[in-house]
Amino acid sequence: MKNDLTGHRERLRERFLKTGFSGFAEHEVLELLLTLCIPRKDVKGLAKALLQKFGSLRCVFEASPEELESVPGIGKTSAVCIALIRDFASYYLQQKTTQQVLFSNNASLVAFWKSRLMGLKHEVVEVAYLDASYRLMQDGIERLEEGFITRTHLQIRKVLTSALKREASNIIIAHNHPSGDPKPSQADLQLTQTLQHVGYTLQIRLLDHIIIAKDNFYSFRQEGFLE
Repeated sequence: MKNDLTGHRERLRERFLKTGFSGFAEHEVLELLLTLCIPRKDVKGLAKALLQKFGSLRCVFEASPEELESVPGIGKTSAVCIALIRDFASYYLQQKTTQQVLFSNNASLVAFWKSRLMGLKHEVVEVAYLDASYRLMQDGIERLEEGFITRTHLQIRKVLTSALKREASNIIIAHNHPSGDPKPSQADLQLTQTLQHVGYTLQIRLLDHIIIAKDNFYSFRQEGFLE
C-alpha cells in the first residue's frame, strides 16, 4: 500500500512538472497540494471531501482555517498550509504585477484586484497610486476603509490628499461587494464622479473604479462612465 501511495504521488508530481495543472481535475490539484501538508497519508478522499463541502477549488482556498478544520482529516497544520498556499499565490501575483506597467489592460486590472479582494467577507475600499507611466508607486496601494462603508466624502478627501502627497498622476479605486452583486450603488457613482471631476482640476486622472463581487466584476471605464 505504501509503494502504491508513493507511486501515485510521484505520478501526480511528474504530470505537474511536465504540463503544470493542465489536464488536472480539481480534486487532483487539491490532492497534490495536500501531499505537501500531509506527507504519509492517502489524501485523494480528503481532497474530494473538501470539494464536496465547499463546492469548488476556489471556495476551498477562500475558506477560513476554522472552516477547513471542520472537515474530518483536516487538522490545524493542514488548514494553515492551505491558507499559506492561497496567500503566497496572491502575494506573488501582486508583486509580479507591480514590477511591470500596471493595469495596461482591463484583464490585468481585474486579475490584480481579484487577487486582493475576492473572497473577503466584509467590504473593503482600496486605491492604487500610479505614476505617469502607469506604474505603481512605492507603497502605492492604500486601504481606505473596511467594514460598513458609508463615508464617501472622507474617502474622496483621503484619496486626493494621498495622491498629491505622493505626486501621483493616476489613481484607481477598487472595492468589493461580498453580496456577489457587482452593480454600483449610488454612493459608488458619487465617489466615481467626484473623484473624476475634482481629480481633473488637480491633474490626477481616475483611470478606473473596479467593483469585485465573487466571480463577477464591474468596471466604470468598461461601462463607459470614464474616459
